[in-house]
Amino acid sequence: MLSGWVLFWVAVGALCALCGVLAALLVVADRVLNNYGTRTIRINGGEKTIVGPGGETLLSLLGSEKLFIPSACGGRGSCGLCKLKVTRGGGSLLPTEEPHLSNAERAAGTRLACQLKVREDMDIEVPRHLFAIRQFRARVAALEPLTYDIKRLRLELLDPETISFVPGQYVQLQTPVYGKNPDPVYRAYSIASDPTADRHLDLIIRLVPNGICTTWVFTLLKVGDEVRLNGPYGEFRLHDTEHEMIFIAGGSGMAPFLSFLAELQRQQSRRRIRYFFGARAVRDLFLLERLREFEKNLADFRFIPALSEPQPGDNWDGERGLITDVVGRHYPDCADKEAYLCGSPGMCDACVKVLTQHGLPADRISFDKFA
Repeated sequence: MLSGWVLFWVAVGALCALCGVLAALLVVADRVLNNYGTRTIRINGGEKTIVGPGGETLLSLLGSEKLFIPSACGGRGSCGLCKLKVTRGGGSLLPTEEPHLSNAERAAGTRLACQLKVREDMDIEVPRHLFAIRQFRARVAALEPLTYDIKRLRLELLDPETISFVPGQYVQLQTPVYGKNPDPVYRAYSIASDPTADRHLDLIIRLVPNGICTTWVFTLLKVGDEVRLNGPYGEFRLHDTEHEMIFIAGGSGMAPFLSFLAELQRQQSRRRIRYFFGARAVRDLFLLERLREFEKNLADFRFIPALSEPQPGDNWDGERGLITDVVGRHYPDCADKEAYLCGSPGMCDACVKVLTQHGLPADRISFDKFA
């Protein structure tokens, strides 16, 4: 019996060693055989031409030339924002791209820049407004805990010293090399600032377990450190109508609504606004004083927090339940309203379902889904 176990573990060890050798050979083969040389990318019919090393993703290669394409997921292929039309080169559509592309987009040659590797010369089309995206150097002016797992990061802009953005837009914050993060990566965060305060940016960042950027922010980043970011990006914004507005968010999804409310206050808006904020317990609520200030300064604004799992010590006498249920109770008829949502895809999708069931036309629902 003993010799049998010895033979078993010898076989396991030999198999592991063989797998290790094969993995090493694959790495070497990839570096030696998949040498794609220097490749040329023509943009918008030759308006701009980029020459760079083949084998990189299109997103990375464009970024190295200061042409920044939105990518809220940091290149993981989960957000679907980095869509570009490829008119020559690019090869076959990848399985990781397919879920994000409609039939019409596939027929038009649309690809995900974060998934497509540059293995040949290419012609691509880039929306002109992306040429205006800028890279910024900034200093951490403040890093304030808002809850046990949310911080407000205030960045003082150094170069350029000012930024112009529309409330609802986001920036991409660069996480530098550290620990097990071998390469700089970008993550997207909605701007929480008053747009008139153009010399700094506020970001609200929630800790994600094992998240590359959030771990860096929560454990390594300090006041006075310099960081890099680019932007602004995004089409999530207020619409100039007379409809009553329904805001829905939870956690760090509050960020764009702070910017919205600051802009509405500046405009002295008299529109009716109801902001539903979903949380588990009292410890997940934050910036309540700031929101009460908006209630005082706006003509018809009300902040409505709702707890799904209030704790015995919370002494909570406000709204209870899932945020979708709370919104449904307040708005049995949404026919003449418009809604703005920010949060996880699951939360946004559930809210869209409730709102449309209660009569809100889908084309009057705007949302910013976190990737």
